Amino acid sequence: MSKPVSNQREGSLEAPARHPLDWKNPDFHDESSLFQELERVFDICHGCRRCFSLCQAFPTLFDAIDSSESLELDSVDKKVYWQVVDHCYLCDMCYMTKCPYVPPHEWNVDFPHLMLRAKAVKHRKGKYKLRDKILTSTDAVGSLAGLPVVVQAVNAANKNKAVRKIMDKVMGVHQNAILPEFHGDTLRKRAAKRPAIEMIPAPAGQTRGKVVLFGTCYVNRNEPQIGMDLIAVFEHNGIPVTLAQNEKCCGMPKLELGDLEAVERAKEANIPVLARLVDEGWDIIAPVPSCVLMFKQELPLMFPDDAEVLKVRDAIFDPFEYLMLRHKEGRLNTDFKQPLGNISYHIACHLRVQNIGLKTRDVLQLIPGTQVDPIERCSGHNGTYAVKSESHEISMKIGKPVFNRVRQAKADHYSSDCPMAGHQIENGLDDGSKPKHPMTLLRMAYGI
Repeated sequence: MSKPVSNQREGSLEAPARHPLDWKNPDFHDESSLFQELERVFDICHGCRRCFSLCQAFPTLFDAIDSSESLELDSVDKKVYWQVVDHCYLCDMCYMTKCPYVPPHEWNVDFPHLMLRAKAVKHRKGKYKLRDKILTSTDAVGSLAGLPVVVQAVNAANKNKAVRKIMDKVMGVHQNAILPEFHGDTLRKRAAKRPAIEMIPAPAGQTRGKVVLFGTCYVNRNEPQIGMDLIAVFEHNGIPVTLAQNEKCCGMPKLELGDLEAVERAKEANIPVLARLVDEGWDIIAPVPSCVLMFKQELPLMFPDDAEVLKVRDAIFDPFEYLMLRHKEGRLNTDFKQPLGNISYHIACHLRVQNIGLKTRDVLQLIPGTQVDPIERCSGHNGTYAVKSESHEISMKIGKPVFNRVRQAKADHYSSDCPMAGHQIENGLDDGSKPKHPMTLLRMAYGI
């Protein structure tokens, strides 16, 4: 939690630092204390405005100031503050790419963590919609929607225009948002049915040559084929893959809602299982960037003194980060059978935040006859933001530069590490084309 500091700037050549989230401090949830910090930071943002083009949070703030009586923050209605909070989807791009005042600068601006604090205050006061609680309860919704018969009914309803209009009016789920398909034949079920293969762990280096796949609630129930493609690619490289005995949602949806107690419950379910596997010599991978980020950054910032959280942080990898490390050690299979042509590749915000470089691009460019055009812009999906009636159209506006880049490229494939961002691009193109996940493309290139 940021503390007021003087407004005299002192330059710093130090790398940006992230302070732990002091969320168990009673002052964290105090609304008057929160508003003091909002006013301090918003005033700094008003004087800078470098982030005006990132998302709707900043234009909402700046437009309110520019139309106020004094043209300063002091005459802006405090209701606008909550609008700014609602438009922040915690992508971290302002912190990572724009803000010159992040720690260790003395002004100590961490806009995403301030928005998270405000969301937590709002949640504790019960100021959230039932829709938001349902959309972020991914394990419960997925378990119900994946039941036999129910799964067919849910998928059919999600594609029915009449039903979607009702959902828009009654639930606040926009009728034009692409909703994920549910599968009763989950990743966990498919992985359990695959033939047993006797595998010796690949030689260890910076990586240990065997991985546990944290399947994620989304891949497990909505796009299990991505998980199966990942397993096939890793085993093709001699890397044994197992799934954790059990797993819960990583907690990112609840984090974005501000339900930090639910995040803690998810941590208590996942971390002991994963930490034990690390002790047994396994590395960890997850196919969705937001889930990797949750274990790499968000949980360590929430629980900086939890040794098991830090152990998992140090053992979890993005899948393509892992494969590129294997390649640098001379252990990646580069016997590709099929060129992929031109790929429009969208880089998910939560992948950029990990500061690992463009590892997906680097791996795909090892494939002969393959050119990758990376797009470093927000797709606008951002968790539940693109699904909500009040923010769907804004999300499409945010993603328009990405849609245009993909449309103009006329590439053979378009792809994103975030499968939901891929479908947001599909929605923006609206031409019948479908995204292919980078792991699916890599499996195609191997011909397996």
